[in-house]
Amino acid sequence: MSIFQDALLNIRTTIEQLLPAQPCVLCGRMSRDGQWCAACDRTLPHLAETHCPACALPTPAGELCGHCLKRPPLFTHTTAAYAYAYPLDRLIQAMKYRERLALTQAFADKLSQRIARSCLPDYVIAMPLHPAKLRERGFNQSLLIAAAIARPLSLELLPHACRRVRDTPPQSALPWKERKKNVRDAFCCDMDLSGKHVALVDDVLTTGASLNALAAAVQKRGAAEVSAWVVARTIKK
Repeated sequence: MSIFQDALLNIRTTIEQLLPAQPCVLCGRMSRDGQWCAACDRTLPHLAETHCPACALPTPAGELCGHCLKRPPLFTHTTAAYAYAYPLDRLIQAMKYRERLALTQAFADKLSQRIARSCLPDYVIAMPLHPAKLRERGFNQSLLIAAAIARPLSLELLPHACRRVRDTPPQSALPWKERKKNVRDAFCCDMDLSGKHVALVDDVLTTGASLNALAAAVQKRGAAEVSAWVVARTIKK
């Protein structure tokens, strides 16, 4: 190790020691690594590097999966940080249903690390909640994640470009085959997006029905390319 590298390592170690320690949300040990400690981070279900570029399902060599070859989604590329599995699923549930909103920044940081800087979008749009659901929950976790990603990347976030116009039952409460029908025409876009590349942000991608419906809404307003950014991808067993 060179003197320069050794000096950088010492500076980094000093900075880490100055950061406030907090209990890891997974193991409870004091940590200076953020919401969860480095040891617990290694146990999280990070998404495999070789996966379908369209929907992020694992594939042997990173090729398009069979489903996307037969029925490609309206979004052309998906970036995901994790597989939706234990214990990551518990963290997402804590964020959404127990108001652990500090986790939104942690998720945004991990997702941002996966986003290719060579093809950043013109706009970022979060999965919108119906006003009734927003009043009930008090926040839109997807919007918080989207804002935390857009800000450091100097991307324009459009918090009001799209609306959820139908108050549909939660997708998680429905069988997979019924989810597409549940969100059909559930969204509208009020902004001209002609020729633009738009990134749609959500917490979890399961069947892709919600993201596909939102992608349809932005394409109706002229979006030329639609990407999906999600914290976690459900891997069907």
